[in-house]
Amino acid sequence: MKSLAELEAIKNKMKNQVGIRTEDDNQTIRIVVGMATCGIAAGARPVLNALVEEVGKRNLSHVTVAQTGCIGMCKFEPIIEVLVPNQEKVTYIKMTPEKALQVVSEHIVNGRVCKEYTIGAAQE
Repeated sequence: MKSLAELEAIKNKMKNQVGIRTEDDNQTIRIVVGMATCGIAAGARPVLNALVEEVGKRNLSHVTVAQTGCIGMCKFEPIIEVLVPNQEKVTYIKMTPEKALQVVSEHIVNGRVCKEYTIGAAQE
């Protein structure tokens, strides 16, 4: 690194790669994966990887995949939450990489909640 301008260029390049949220994110769909020890032990890491790969493969630039700590429902791990602007949050439970791909296809791309994987379905 030879100058502050070069450092600024590196910062801007990395900012674009990691998808840092901005004030204009009112149209961004967020997928949040519970990655506390309970989630990781239950298989959240492969779910997270599947989501990141599928969102990238489909070039869904309006979708971010993020990690969070404990969501508070350990018996339902792995858990993902889908937050679509101006809609109620949807919590998916007992996820697998295969179910995660279906959530991207059905919920994120086609706007249809996969009700059979939601917390509501577990309480019925």
